[in-house]
Amino acid sequence: MLEHDSFSNPTTHSKTTGLPRKRFYRARAHSNPLSDSHFLVPISPAHFENDCTAHFPKFFPNGSKKIEFADIGCGFGGLLISLATLFPDTLMIGMELRDKVTEYVKERILALRASSPGRYDNVSVVRTNSMKYIPNYFEKAQLTKMFFLFPDPHFKEKNHRRRVISPHLLDEYAYVLKVDGIIYTISDVEELGAWMKGCLDDHELFEPLTEEELAADPVVELLSTATEEGQKVARNEGQTFRAVYRRIASARPR
Repeated sequence: MLEHDSFSNPTTHSKTTGLPRKRFYRARAHSNPLSDSHFLVPISPAHFENDCTAHFPKFFPNGSKKIEFADIGCGFGGLLISLATLFPDTLMIGMELRDKVTEYVKERILALRASSPGRYDNVSVVRTNSMKYIPNYFEKAQLTKMFFLFPDPHFKEKNHRRRVISPHLLDEYAYVLKVDGIIYTISDVEELGAWMKGCLDDHELFEPLTEEELAADPVVELLSTATEEGQKVARNEGQTFRAVYRRIASARPR
């Protein structure tokens, strides 16, 4: 939940912008998604919806809006911040396993809300393990967009089961996505990019967007420009490998 516990701390926040400084929130690049971390998990989407008053106070308790966008492994929140102004009436949430990084995103959102009243009220973050608990947060056919940007490649074959895009996890993502909802993936690791594309190609409830649809979607450009990792790849003149797929209503013939 977003609470002003350390929001104005002059040590961790810039005196000029009021934004948190990343060097106080650094953590390992990735965490083991199969390990047991200690944090509260809602027992059902209905219970999580009760928490939305704290996450989105300007929209609740009188509103009936539901979260539509989920950024899985949101990192330092660059994509979320960009999406918040691009879709000001859409509720969105970042899901991050690392505690320090989650705290940074929370403080960043609070600082932006304070400096830009009326903006960023539609975005929040939660610390959780999305590989284990997605059904605890979202109802069937609730989401319209899910994002998987620069996830851990887990290079060793024995660790492929830790990858956030996999055949069995796509079943869960298909469950929480509306028909015509979109999954966005991108990686700077060619093998992982091919893996994610292959998993989506093989799943009967997803189909790729056409080149025309990709060109018309304003979100697609943000995949490589809005995040810290994407900006790093661009500075190093590296390649990225993107796969964007639509949830369809009925199974495709194999």
